[in-house]
Amino acid sequence: MKGKDIISAAVGSSFFAIPYLALATPIAPALVIGASAFAATELVLSSFKKKETLKDTNISLYEKINNAKKDNKKILDLIPKIDDESVRKSLSEINSTVDKIIKEIAKNPKKVSNIKNFFEYYLPVLVKIVDRYDEIENQGLVSSEGMSFMKKANVMIKDTNESFKTILSSLYQKDIMDTDAEMKIYNMMMKADGIVPDELTKKGRKNDE
Repeated sequence: MKGKDIISAAVGSSFFAIPYLALATPIAPALVIGASAFAATELVLSSFKKKETLKDTNISLYEKINNAKKDNKKILDLIPKIDDESVRKSLSEINSTVDKIIKEIAKNPKKVSNIKNFFEYYLPVLVKIVDRYDEIENQGLVSSEGMSFMKKANVMIKDTNESFKTILSSLYQKDIMDTDAEMKIYNMMMKADGIVPDELTKKGRKNDE
């Protein structure tokens, strides 16, 4: 028997015993009082039950999301250090997109199977590249290798910005399709019931005639 049930049973027994033994209440009413007390206690204690979190149900995904939040914070911290305005703009948009992706996955964990590489590869590698870009840029390394890396990184960061937006869009794709189908059915039913504005206008004209 669980702790909650033991407490409920004790309360129910007390509410039965006191009327029956101390107040000489007939057994039937005393049983009703005891049973009601038991049920009420169960209800009250259930309301205090700890709500399950993602950490309780999926520790692996919980850790991935936490790591993603840390990576996204690193991107946010690096933005002011970047001299190139176009790169700062791309990183700012990436930071916002990543935040939305994280929130959507935390809300709908099943969707993570569609973007597995995002958490395990794309985001952490992006952070490493941006960190190296900042290092080379701020140290003023003008070697041919350094300049070549910065040009490639610049293009990659801008491409990643668009790619991450595509990833975010893909998370909502099925929801949008489902909602679109529901809207079509909704509209068809309203037309069938004659309550679509166009239909009402037509009916009004016929009545005027």
